[in-house]
Amino acid sequence: MINKQTPQIRLPAWRSFLLFSLLMLGLFAMAGRAMYLQGMQNDFLQQKGASRYSRVVEMNVSRGMITDRNGVVLAISSPVASVIADPQLIKITDKQLTQLSSLLDINIKEVEKRLHRANSRFVYLKRQMMPDVAEKITALNIPGIILENESKRYYPAREAAAHVLGFTDINDKGQDGVERGWEETLAGEFGSRRVIKDNKGRIIESVEDIRSPKQGQDVVLSLDRRIQHLAHRELKYAVEINQAKSGSIVVLDAQTGEILALTNLPVFNPNRKSTIIRDDDEEKEKTSNYRNRALVDIYEPGSTLKPFPVAMAIEIGQVNPDTVVETAPGTFRLGRTTIRDVSDKGDLTVAEIIQTSSNVGTAKIALAMPPQTLWEMLNRSGFGAPIGLGFPNEASGILRPYSSWRPIEQATMSYGHGISVSLMQLARAYTLFTTGGQLMPVSLVKQDMPVMGQQVISRETAQAVSNMLEMVTQPGGTAPLAQVNGYRVAGKTGTAHKLVDGRYAKRIYTSSFVGYAPASNPRLIIAVVVDEPSAGQHFGGAVAGPVFSQVMAGALRTLNVPHDAPVNNVVLFQAMQELDDEV
Repeated sequence: MINKQTPQIRLPAWRSFLLFSLLMLGLFAMAGRAMYLQGMQNDFLQQKGASRYSRVVEMNVSRGMITDRNGVVLAISSPVASVIADPQLIKITDKQLTQLSSLLDINIKEVEKRLHRANSRFVYLKRQMMPDVAEKITALNIPGIILENESKRYYPAREAAAHVLGFTDINDKGQDGVERGWEETLAGEFGSRRVIKDNKGRIIESVEDIRSPKQGQDVVLSLDRRIQHLAHRELKYAVEINQAKSGSIVVLDAQTGEILALTNLPVFNPNRKSTIIRDDDEEKEKTSNYRNRALVDIYEPGSTLKPFPVAMAIEIGQVNPDTVVETAPGTFRLGRTTIRDVSDKGDLTVAEIIQTSSNVGTAKIALAMPPQTLWEMLNRSGFGAPIGLGFPNEASGILRPYSSWRPIEQATMSYGHGISVSLMQLARAYTLFTTGGQLMPVSLVKQDMPVMGQQVISRETAQAVSNMLEMVTQPGGTAPLAQVNGYRVAGKTGTAHKLVDGRYAKRIYTSSFVGYAPASNPRLIIAVVVDEPSAGQHFGGAVAGPVFSQVMAGALRTLNVPHDAPVNNVVLFQAMQELDDEV
């Protein structure tokens, strides 16, 4: 038997040393890397790790309410929920997909398309759902679908206060009206907090508050919900029966300048954004219902402007209420232009010029004073300048520099042509005659402290013009239909041809009336304008006067203002019955 030994292979010593050295080098490299990461990059690594489960989310705030002066809610936010999906985490069965589509009220193919949107971690399935429906979606327990608490704005007054309040968008941000003008006050400031979410995107723990939310503040408006509703109802009726294009009405507190009501037609429902028709909509045959016409539109006021040049003429001693002015033969030639009255009224006192609304008489009074004097009166009465309510797109009106006036322009401007105003400017200007000559600031927010006006004319002049304006609603005046049972009423009618393509149209008018009551101690100013009445009547006294009468009567009863004139009890009883039925 032969024994053979296995051959022995002898490796060089350097190879063992090299292998050992490489292993040790790798070990030291790993140890060094670990020390570097844990020492130098510790914050970065923890941030990356936390990002897998930790999130910073916004803390919602409640938008402030808007109320009227008596605390009646005009705008409030109600809780809703939005359904959000993370397509990267979605795991859904066919049965769940069918149920989800039904609850969302969205086509099943559209839901499926959103759930499987590529390269997306966030997609809205539906915004602002009712909480009870959202809870049913939560009960489906679908990974990757979560709910986000939101709020939706609701307007109880609907159309009646739409142009004042405006509306918010789907993110609850103010888009128009008070909602936009007072956005910073109403919106508050979002807070933030750190939370831990599970692999389905659901919040399972709140870790810390990073920034505390600042809740939105309530805004108390000067509006009176009862008067607002009354004004809207009567204006709507007047626009309908006169087949008018549009209309506006403003109700002011005659002493403080607070806006108690403001409404326009046509109008939209702020609870249904689909009802809004903007100026740039393609359907041009429809009249825009978006603008707050009383504040952003301007028009030529016609004879409602006549008290202001007359007041200035009295103030400078040029005339007094009994000064006689010749208006015969009912026309007045000035250059190549003829100024006309409705009829030949003969010789008229200044008071009768206002009572009968004589263009000839007013023009002669205006032409007797320097252009600068008339301009200063109109300017100090608030025309040609913004009111400063804080409302978006508020109009300034047009009052051209007196240096460019020709005599015919000075004459026509005295009876409201060649000057453009907003209805709010005109209503405010009449505070001169209700406060003893002061121009009061107007406010859309309730005032808790007395306000001071700017003295424009003397108390004596203001009272003299007020007496003339009271004659307008009496027999022989242009506005007997503006009378209010049990109250003395002062005011002025306006009937103006409209400018169409730069020319005055013969049969297209704006009809207006501005007045106040009780004349002995004014409490309310109401300004009404009806645009393009086409049912037969177009004079301000016949179209706008009755609106003034109905709103003033109802508002004075609502505020329990004492009578200052004899009461016709039959008429009063009928009016109270109507008010009770409405309530």
